[in-house]
Amino acid sequence: MLELTGRIAFVTGIGTVGAGWGNGKATAVLMARQGAKVYGTDINLEAAQDTRAIIEREGGACVVRRCNMTSSSEVLEAVEDCVRQFGRIDILVNNVGGSAPGDPVAMSEEVWDTQLDHNLKTAFLGCKHVLPVMERQGAGAIVNISSVAGFSHQVGGRVHVAYSTAKSGLLGFTRSTAIAYVKKGIRCNLVVVGTMHTPLVEERLMKQLGPEQAKDLVAKRNAAVPIGRMGDAWDVANAVVFLASDEARYITATQLVVDGGLTAARPG
Repeated sequence: MLELTGRIAFVTGIGTVGAGWGNGKATAVLMARQGAKVYGTDINLEAAQDTRAIIEREGGACVVRRCNMTSSSEVLEAVEDCVRQFGRIDILVNNVGGSAPGDPVAMSEEVWDTQLDHNLKTAFLGCKHVLPVMERQGAGAIVNISSVAGFSHQVGGRVHVAYSTAKSGLLGFTRSTAIAYVKKGIRCNLVVVGTMHTPLVEERLMKQLGPEQAKDLVAKRNAAVPIGRMGDAWDVANAVVFLASDEARYITATQLVVDGGLTAARPG
């Protein structure tokens, strides 16, 4: 089940901020455990190297590269390097993202632009440069990572207008891309992530709110999930690996919501 032996997986945002498991790190390690060779990018090379070390200790193959996924030239260079090293790209995971709070009045134009670049343009550039490789191969699987924030869900009244807009945009981008390439043997799907407790979230909340308020918000997030707790990076990784595998060969242009029942239970 979920066999990826012989596949080459290009995973963005493979590192983790701080200790523990982020979505990209868990996804890369799980794909390697299922037999894939991993090419990982991250803006923080040291964090990417930590993920590579785990994969290599477990007997897997992994190459990492520092890459700003908002830069078209850097993404293209990384894709070309992956093809040089491994010969092909079978799986693309567009995992880069992150939120900043604010409503349209409070948020600066700079933050708005940065949020759309970070959460939407990165997926566009990943697809832009990997799709020609997959098209030549006649096969490929793309998994984009979105958020329930794109469906207007909020916890504790915090507004993230740019993040929500970008993550909502990923749904249209994924569907459009999937249909554009479905006749070429390429599938494209979306994992919609609920409130997850990852090192990136922990660090961001600490910076934005301070220890006490962050602790209170974590408690509110746990209480808001019908299943009783926030998810973690492995919940995301399991969904991504499924959609990338042959078990999902008849699935494209769709979304898999991984949120513990959060969106289904919200008012309205």
